Amino acid sequence: MARPDTKELTARQWQIFEWVKTFIREHAMPPTVREIGRAFDIESSSVFDLLKALERKGYVRRGNQGARSLIIKYGKPPRARRIQVLEDVPTEERRRKGLIAVPVVGAVAAGKPILADENIVGELLVDADLVRTGRFFGLMVCGDSMIGADIRNGDTVLVRQQPLAETGDIVVAVLGGEATVKRLYLREGAIVLRPENPAYQPMPINPEDDLRIAGKVVGVQHSGAVSE
Repeated sequence: MARPDTKELTARQWQIFEWVKTFIREHAMPPTVREIGRAFDIESSSVFDLLKALERKGYVRRGNQGARSLIIKYGKPPRARRIQVLEDVPTEERRRKGLIAVPVVGAVAAGKPILADENIVGELLVDADLVRTGRFFGLMVCGDSMIGADIRNGDTVLVRQQPLAETGDIVVAVLGGEATVKRLYLREGAIVLRPENPAYQPMPINPEDDLRIAGKVVGVQHSGAVSE
């Protein structure tokens, strides 16, 4: 989606829009009208008027999931490059196109490595440029907690294996023997796994929790429709 013409916004509208984007990036959820009002010391009625203007000009959309349902229409995280399903591409064509097979993991067996044989349910073919360095795997996604990052129930994410990640990365975290896809936040020694769906709560990690990072998400294949 093309970036809207910033000249269409007033200075205050642009200020609100940038603040909302920063809030979502830092908290992995949209702000409420009350939070916007407090940040700018304005009444809720004025916030509603500003949001209506932003919506009318194509910058935001207000959903129907309660107070935290503001959606940024521009500035969406880039989608992954195309991921092709293995059986759709003959062997010779794979070589010619420079495609590489990556194992796909379903459920994670407790106490086993994520790529243990019993976890692997299939393979994906991916562009060699996506997996040039490191080791990779695919993970089938269950649930809609990451729809704000364009990762949906039934999708398969492409993951670079790595035990560490930076704040803001979308990761595959193994918590209590179960794999989950969330955005990682690290702040003042605290670890939080944040969903990108306001219907779900962030997951603070306690020191006694059995958490490990299995890898960083670098691509996604939508079920029924391939992301490009």
